[in-house]
Amino acid sequence: MRVALFVTCVNDALYPRTGQAVVTLLERLGVRVDFPAEQTCCGQPQYNTGYRHETEPLVHRFARAFEGYDHIVTPSGSCAAMVRDNYPRIGARAAAEGRGEELARVARAVVPHTYELTEFLVDVLGVEDVGAFYPHTVTYHPTCHGLRMLRLGDRPRRLLERVKGLELVDLPGAEECCGFGGTFSVKNAAVSAAMGADKARNVTGTGAEAVCTVDNSCQMHIGGTLARLGSPVRPVHLAEILASTEEEPW
Repeated sequence: MRVALFVTCVNDALYPRTGQAVVTLLERLGVRVDFPAEQTCCGQPQYNTGYRHETEPLVHRFARAFEGYDHIVTPSGSCAAMVRDNYPRIGARAAAEGRGEELARVARAVVPHTYELTEFLVDVLGVEDVGAFYPHTVTYHPTCHGLRMLRLGDRPRRLLERVKGLELVDLPGAEECCGFGGTFSVKNAAVSAAMGADKARNVTGTGAEAVCTVDNSCQMHIGGTLARLGSPVRPVHLAEILASTEEEPW
């Protein structure tokens, strides 16, 4: 089984520990992980801002970088959703515009092989207890892309519930958006900040020591808001919790 890590721009630039945690976790489960150096952005910022044609070269590059892998694993629900949901749309539009079927073919080649981390663990490897140890109280925020586009359901919670030492507490209004929304937070800063403040207050109200998500973009927004409000709750990606052990704490 050939497995590649798609680390994403946010993790590469701001949260490298998350990518490291994915490799640590998967190797502990007996999976050899490759990291294709040719990978770049999946094109989500461009596509969401309306630059569809500018996104097309990135679709081609993604396909070239991950060609031949059985599974492409990413610790990002939003980037996994970009590939799975939007790549086919981009290819279909290009074909409809009379620019050939090549982009559609390229998109079809990578879509069925791309998995968000918790999908890969539960659906492909068939594991829920990954041997993790994290002696803290944690609350979980299901991100919009993971919840509504990938339909991750309870996979993340099932993994968290099997972590030794972890106490999982419910988050009020969990399914409400945190307000990040990619470029939404730039174009609608006031609304984004208000939504983030609501989410942060709910997180703090749980009494949890940490809040986790499957997307560091949302984690960044929630974490920044928590810090500005003076909350003691620590933001952490789910991959880092799952990679934690008694022998090597994160």
